[in-house]
Amino acid sequence: QVQLQESGPGLPKPSQTLSLTCTVSGGSITADYDFWNWIRQPPGKGLEWMGAIGHSGSIYYSSSAKSRTLISRDTSKNQFTLHLSSVTPEDTAVYYCARGFLGPGGSMDYWGKGTLVAVSS
Repeated sequence: QVQLQESGPGLPKPSQTLSLTCTVSGGSITADYDFWNWIRQPPGKGLEWMGAIGHSGSIYYSSSAKSRTLISRDTSKNQFTLHLSSVTPEDTAVYYCARGFLGPGGSMDYWGKGTLVAVSS
């Protein structure tokens, strides 16, 4: 059973860089065909796909997140990380990591529980 766990500071201040790490257990982030995604859900809104890193290390971003987002991975720790720069209160959301199997942003079968990030001065 694949399990994902998000971690990172939940109270960044405006203009700071948010860094969240997803730790994967029960599976490898280098396994063929898998994509490792970051998704967020602002209060009262729907899910927003932000980006993904593929099993080979290829990185994909949504057009809306691309300018401020960087996704990286540490294969030795089986982790992948989201960096979101210049955060504003509009970046307040529950952030999820998830495994996908039909391309970046495609169907996702395993999700972390999510971590709440609140941007406030």
